[in-house]
Amino acid sequence: MMTTSALIEPVSLAGLPLTSQFVMAPMTRAQSPCGQPTERTAAYYRRRAENGVGLIITEGVLIDHPSAGHETDVPRMHEAGWRRVTDEVHAAGGKIAAQLWHLGSQREPVDGVLAWTPSAVPEPGRPATHAMAGRDFPVLLDAYARAARAAVSAGFDAVEIHAAHGYLLDEFLWPFTNRRTDRYGTDRAAFPAEVIRAVRAEIPSSMPLIVRFSQFKERDYAARIAETPDELGEILTSFASAGADVLHASQRRFWEPAFEGSPLNLAGWAKRLTGLPSITVGSVGLTRDFVGSGRMTELIERRRRGEYDLIALGRVLLGNPAWVRLADEGRLAEINDYRKTDEDQYW
Repeated sequence: MMTTSALIEPVSLAGLPLTSQFVMAPMTRAQSPCGQPTERTAAYYRRRAENGVGLIITEGVLIDHPSAGHETDVPRMHEAGWRRVTDEVHAAGGKIAAQLWHLGSQREPVDGVLAWTPSAVPEPGRPATHAMAGRDFPVLLDAYARAARAAVSAGFDAVEIHAAHGYLLDEFLWPFTNRRTDRYGTDRAAFPAEVIRAVRAEIPSSMPLIVRFSQFKERDYAARIAETPDELGEILTSFASAGADVLHASQRRFWEPAFEGSPLNLAGWAKRLTGLPSITVGSVGLTRDFVGSGRMTELIERRRRGEYDLIALGRVLLGNPAWVRLADEGRLAEINDYRKTDEDQYW
């Protein structure tokens, strides 16, 4: 049986030392009353760090602007609350990155504030949105910059910018939602790149800046921001030039090729096109059988070949905080198969 031992070794990510090559992927938990992380939040992240996850990436943390999100239990970047979280993760020997988030069109106008989007494209079953005007861009850039400063003060080791899954920055990258005729439309990566620059300017030069991107959207699994490697390369090169250090390539199944004619997955292409380290993610370990399967072998072998640098675990860590340790020790009977109906009970 193939185990994870080859991946539980110290590694450096853009200069940040990690105890293993496993990452906890960001997953919204909506358990922060009034946007404030609690002691329970800190314990939740610590449990994963003390069981072999080298880098924790927080759930999406909303930037400080009314358009960013509507749920009151989704966290904001409150320095005091997050300092408790970072202290607990560090005490367990882990590292932690704050993921900065703006929902874009997925914001519900429950409080009368419209969602901000690139072009206000009407979508079936969705409320009307506000197409961003020229004066709106510096407002959001300032909000991202302030969130980055707060993340540094709260003791985070890295920052991740959420530019995936059909949220605001990804909506600029996606031709369906970006129909602008100004420079933010002719260069779809322009505004996400400006956000990257704004965040980069507020964090230490030694602090890794991660950018998460995807082809698929939560509301359209077949969506694509790039039809060819060259098109993807233009986007990701823009990210790298703006100051991104690491690319976190989100896809639904890590083993699926990103483009025809090559076995490389999305993280593999990100690394090949930019030379930056990449993180892969996608249906890793969802059942206990995964550990002894050919998929585990493939995951490790592709990492050995240098296709990607780190491996992110998502939903499997909800019911299995100790998945890394249990998988490494072959204790499959103690691993819970992922069940969506159980998500809310796992902390």
